[in-house]
Amino acid sequence: MIIDAHQHFWNYDPVRDSWIDDSMQVIRKDFLPKGLRPVLEANNVDGCIAVQADQSEEETEFLLECAKNNPFIKGVVGWLDLRAENIEERLTHYSKHKLFKGVRHIVQAETDDAFMLKPDFLNGINKLEQFGLTYDILIHEGQLSQAVALVEKCPNQQFVLDHIAKPKISNGVDSIWEKHMRALGAYKNVSCKISGMVTETQDFKWQEKDFTPFLDVIVDAFGVDRLLYGSDWPVCLLAGTYGEVIQIVQRYFEKFSKQDVLKVMGENAARIYKLD
Repeated sequence: MIIDAHQHFWNYDPVRDSWIDDSMQVIRKDFLPKGLRPVLEANNVDGCIAVQADQSEEETEFLLECAKNNPFIKGVVGWLDLRAENIEERLTHYSKHKLFKGVRHIVQAETDDAFMLKPDFLNGINKLEQFGLTYDILIHEGQLSQAVALVEKCPNQQFVLDHIAKPKISNGVDSIWEKHMRALGAYKNVSCKISGMVTETQDFKWQEKDFTPFLDVIVDAFGVDRLLYGSDWPVCLLAGTYGEVIQIVQRYFEKFSKQDVLKVMGENAARIYKLD
């Protein structure tokens, strides 16, 4: 079983999706389940997890509707305002949807160096545990120390770090990134998605060997039980095809046991996100 633990859908809106700038023309259009299904089938992927790309409950409703109508979408990581006073009420509402598996906030766009450590945000994070929901950490590498502090404050919450914290791949492994990744890996309630790497390269130019040192670090830091394959489709299309992205991961793990490969490519995602 192969599960793509990280991909997105959207009906392109130039105002809402203004983050898709002029350098990203290839993804300035709609990306919906009907477009992903044949791609997954061609790459022998059995299912996926749809992750929010817009910070609204409308986005969460949209993704849940996509999942309801497309059985290959095994779960949704949506958005709720974790800082809201009524967050417990909203979590109660969305937890009634069996495909609602977790929450994500686009922290990489926040300029406050302590955003994730604010009392209102921490209150929301601390509510997730009682509902059995994950929290996806989306940050850039400069926010890693903040992520470590967050995890330290929430020892029982299940965290999933997206995109190996978005290091600058073309510059090689940075010692500070590595230090923080190893610090996060020391917490057993933190997992890491092998995703988003191709788009963290200079001008979207890369060779497969560029990723090996980074993969070496995260395997050593997290172990094969806490790593999840994710494509980051359609964003990955800026730098490569779906097939090229999945092959980076599959070829790296060729030297591992079949059991370890199954964990990284799907079993860990099924366990961590509690997929049916």
